[in-house]
Amino acid sequence: MRLLALFAVLALAVAGCSDPGPAPGVLSVGIREPATLLPADLADQAGRLVTGALWTPLADYDAATGKVTPRAAESIESTDRVHWTVKLRPATFHDGTPVTAQSYVDTWKTVATEHWVSSPVLTKLLRAQEIKASGLVLTLTLDRPSGQVPALLSAPGLVPLPASVLASHDWNGFAKAPVGNGPYRLDGPWKPGSGGKLKRVGEGGAAEIDLRVGEPAAQYDAVKAGTLDLATEVPGEKHEAIHEFGDRHTTWALPQAGYLAFPVTAPAFADATVRHGFALGVDRAALEAGPLAHQVDPAKALLPPADAPGERSGTCRPCSFDAPAGKALLKQASFPGGATVYFGPGAEEWTRTLAVGLHKALDVSVTAQARPAAGPLDGPSTLDIKLATPSPYELLSTLASESGYTDEIFRQNLSLADAAATPDEAGELYRLAENQLLRDLPVAPLWSGHGHAVWSERVHTVTTTPFTGPVLAGITT
Repeated sequence: MRLLALFAVLALAVAGCSDPGPAPGVLSVGIREPATLLPADLADQAGRLVTGALWTPLADYDAATGKVTPRAAESIESTDRVHWTVKLRPATFHDGTPVTAQSYVDTWKTVATEHWVSSPVLTKLLRAQEIKASGLVLTLTLDRPSGQVPALLSAPGLVPLPASVLASHDWNGFAKAPVGNGPYRLDGPWKPGSGGKLKRVGEGGAAEIDLRVGEPAAQYDAVKAGTLDLATEVPGEKHEAIHEFGDRHTTWALPQAGYLAFPVTAPAFADATVRHGFALGVDRAALEAGPLAHQVDPAKALLPPADAPGERSGTCRPCSFDAPAGKALLKQASFPGGATVYFGPGAEEWTRTLAVGLHKALDVSVTAQARPAAGPLDGPSTLDIKLATPSPYELLSTLASESGYTDEIFRQNLSLADAAATPDEAGELYRLAENQLLRDLPVAPLWSGHGHAVWSERVHTVTTTPFTGPVLAGITT
């Protein structure tokens, strides 16, 4: 019996040591399972983190300052904002084939043809009438002047694909073994449910990155125990505990935001007073602490931090929770009472909580229902918008479209902002358009997404961007 007990103790010891922890020179990173590794067809944080290491975008763009940092591009220039020239740096894909201007032309044609997630960046935002390639030079001719081209071309979904997959159209196969032009290459195929290993190409951060797929709570505990270097998501139940890591944690703005869109042509919501009343009846803090599990911030502006140009000034009155004022506005507008709030895929839980809160705050009947596939709506709908670019034009035009808002002055300001010659001029015009939406309120801002990460003591230089989260290529151990 003693011998059996000894074997049992040894077995437990071996099981407890099954994960030896990070190896020297290897950065271990915990992530969720990416939705795909096809860069133009993803919008999830894990997918963008991985593809952000496998590919180098044409440029980095800071929405707050309008600063463009060329990456795969050597320069992105125009003299009239209609004709743009993009000069590429010499580069190769991880399969050894050259990255040329034609690589981008062929990839972008495919993105639009396949209707991938990033296709609206090309068809609705960039709107190039002609794109030509010559060696390492791209020339674009737009259908109107636009100063937003550097912001649009920085979109992570517009990175190039190698000629082999563009010829084969084997998108599923490519997503399992992607070939990019970035600082890391995938060493062997991606293993769903397990992860993959990245090998450094040239100079950079860690020589190897071990990407481990798992649940955020377990990954958080693994970092705390020293068996994982970096956890890229912190679950709600760990939110208040992240300070136990001292300065080894960070939060960053995600390109994601939630809104309540009103059907401005529906009789019950045609009056802006009613819309403001409903906006004041939303307890955003309850949504953040409840169904959204501390993964968001209550909205303080119409544009989320990841998409906001320049300094933010002034207050967002419709972002406040003021139930008495909300009820008074509905009474002032003779609101008939009763409303249905519609929700799309993935938004049911927090929309139902929102409807219950509106009912209690405003003392009117509010129910929640799945959004019908077609037809006009008679009540407001929740929107969970994931952005493809850092340009405010994308979000503001989407919000107007979703609510049916067609004010001509708003459209003019949006067009002028798109055509503006400088980031400062564009920022001022975007703020005018934003302020008009806050005044007329076809949509009420609810929340903006943010990401969390924690890391072990041996990890250094963790920086983040809205679209990739932690920049894996910059992390050292």
